[in-house]
Amino acid sequence: MSIEYTSEDLLGILNELRKLPNETEWVEFKHNNSNPERIGKYISALSNSAALIGKITAYLVWGIEDESHEVVGTTFKPTSNKIKGEELENWLLRQLTPKLNFRFHELEANGEHIVILEIPAVFSHPVQFNGVEYIRIGSYTKKLKNYPGKERRLWRVLDETPFEREIAAEKIDAGKVLSLLDCPAYFDLLSLHLPESRDSILESLETSEMIASGKGNSWDITNLGAILFAKNISDFPSLKRKAVRVIQYKGNNRMDTIHEREGTKGYASDFKGLIGFIANLIPSNEVLGKALRKDVPMFPNIAIRELVANAIIHQDFHIGGTSPMIEIFSDRIEFTNPGLPLVNVDRFLDSPPKSRNEALASFMRLIGICEERGSGIDKVVFETELYQLPAPIFEVTGDHTRTVLFSHKDFSDMDTREKIRACYLHTCLKYVQREFMTNSSLRKRFGIENKNSAIVSRVIKLTINAGLINLYDESVGKRAMKYKPWWA
Repeated sequence: MSIEYTSEDLLGILNELRKLPNETEWVEFKHNNSNPERIGKYISALSNSAALIGKITAYLVWGIEDESHEVVGTTFKPTSNKIKGEELENWLLRQLTPKLNFRFHELEANGEHIVILEIPAVFSHPVQFNGVEYIRIGSYTKKLKNYPGKERRLWRVLDETPFEREIAAEKIDAGKVLSLLDCPAYFDLLSLHLPESRDSILESLETSEMIASGKGNSWDITNLGAILFAKNISDFPSLKRKAVRVIQYKGNNRMDTIHEREGTKGYASDFKGLIGFIANLIPSNEVLGKALRKDVPMFPNIAIRELVANAIIHQDFHIGGTSPMIEIFSDRIEFTNPGLPLVNVDRFLDSPPKSRNEALASFMRLIGICEERGSGIDKVVFETELYQLPAPIFEVTGDHTRTVLFSHKDFSDMDTREKIRACYLHTCLKYVQREFMTNSSLRKRFGIENKNSAIVSRVIKLTINAGLINLYDESVGKRAMKYKPWWA
């Protein structure tokens, strides 16, 4: 999708489309046909066909004669077209899977009213309308399942196109690139001097795949460049719902909101400000040291930083209408990102990380925003143990992945599930550090005195009975017992 259009831009697009041949798989011309079902099928077919033939955008145009491409005008007005009282755009959006950021544009051409429906090419899986996938065969709209060859080709195309390489804004000049992206932040985060010449800046951005050469002297801004360094994410319509949201609530539920922040800048250029905003909202606990009282944040900063980065990196950008969210309650903080995890949540500590967005993850590591590969969740669990907090929860909710950090709770106040979860994660952490969990190490994790080792033994037994840990060597004596995770 492109950035916002002027009237001149729309007229330019219309004139280019009118030059196309009659049978075009990614463009359809109509006069007055405003049947919602037909429009929905066209959106599915045109989006799928555009992806198949390598187009970024498809178009459905009203007010143009189909054969001659002459301007005839239309009576169709998308804003006033309703289905049982519901606006056409909302109705269409509900019927489409996955959700598409299509846009209606209205303009005047040769004194006639014209409507252009701009439809992005799909990038995740074929678009369905009312549960059916459609495709263009010449100038006809057909069910995709009836053309298995095209269906196989489409899936191959979709599997080969990572989110970062998709285009957020196309056919823009060099000056517009520099006005849309925070170039000083890019060079600052890479610890490089900002070049004096515009050409050198563009060359560096292209090398990092933040931008790509377009036709003529124009440039395309990739999703990678826009999502990391946009001065304003809303300048890119396909990404404007992907800004990170932070919400602080008054108590331990979502009834009363105290503060809310929705990011406007790219993830990389805004990361420091985002972490600072969260840190300012997190309450502190007063701790009595050997000589002085001092305030300690309720949650470890390292864990927060890593989990924010994880939510950003591991999200599924193709799930529409949702974005990474950090919710701060009086007793916990929740990190939620769209998309199901690519590894089992019980194996977050030991599994090599997999990312849908490897170029994004790689650049975030390059500029020091997230930890080296495989060490992030280890640090989260280590820090929660150091702060003697309840073990974090890693869970799947619908189409989202969520991590929950809890505020301090004494061992005596933890319920059985919390004790078992802490024992399991402690065992996993020890194992990935090439050590073993023991009664002694678990006592230290919970802050329990040596004389109360029997209490910890009961927790270990409960965790074994839950099938989460096993005895490492059954031949050793009771005092030398070591334990490993169930998967080891």
